[in-house]
Amino acid sequence: MQFKTLFFIILSVIVFELFIVFFIIHTDSVKSDTVNNCDAENLFYNYQDTSASDSIDITPTASCSETSGQKYDDIYIKDCYENRIALTFDDGPGGSTTERLLDGLKERNVKATFFLIGESAKEYPDIVKRMYEEGHLIGNHTYSHIQLSTVNIDTAYKEVVMTNDIISDITSCCPIYIRPPYGSYSDKLLAKINMTPVLWTIDPKDWDTTNVSSIVNTVVKNAGCGDIILLHDIYDSSVTAALEIIDELQARGFVFVTIDQIILE
Repeated sequence: MQFKTLFFIILSVIVFELFIVFFIIHTDSVKSDTVNNCDAENLFYNYQDTSASDSIDITPTASCSETSGQKYDDIYIKDCYENRIALTFDDGPGGSTTERLLDGLKERNVKATFFLIGESAKEYPDIVKRMYEEGHLIGNHTYSHIQLSTVNIDTAYKEVVMTNDIISDITSCCPIYIRPPYGSYSDKLLAKINMTPVLWTIDPKDWDTTNVSSIVNTVVKNAGCGDIILLHDIYDSSVTAALEIIDELQARGFVFVTIDQIILE
């Protein structure tokens, strides 16, 4: 009788330990497939059912107003107040052009959002560190400006992870926002990286012109509360235009904020 009791006790312990081992392995497997590499908690998860296609290509439409919420992908900009508007910069850091922009932003007490190219961030770590220390928001723009919807998911995932790691190594803060180059990305990738995609509502196509006045006029005449402006800090003309845009819109009562203060509040 004592032998049988001892046998069942030992058997129960073995079964319990096997269950614990299985649970740990299963949990680690799930985590590795769903969280981003920096273990940053996703604050606003944006997911669409695109069963008919593995990729989505989103083109932002008109800006929001105080009376009507703008559909911004699956993020709605609502309850716009204080004439909030966001300046965002892609493709940097750009060396001296980005430094000049940071000087101008600091002088005007304006915070912006920078979506960085991984290989450029690796080249200019001091500028990335300065962005972070001066209170700007830093996001991911892939490692080599690749169009995420045109490559396999492993390549796309690597582009995002490498950039997150570089930014995290410099700032000790992992990005949770991503701006996919060309505004297109794989829906499967989005589920895997667990990051929030951020697009734009005003695009003056500053990459296609050196005409500062044209860039400024396009932005200023279309600017409204809750807008997200797309510019690039790798061009001298874009930096000059950005600072003029700030001066013009501040004079009209606009308040410049980072994108998280628009899409999450």
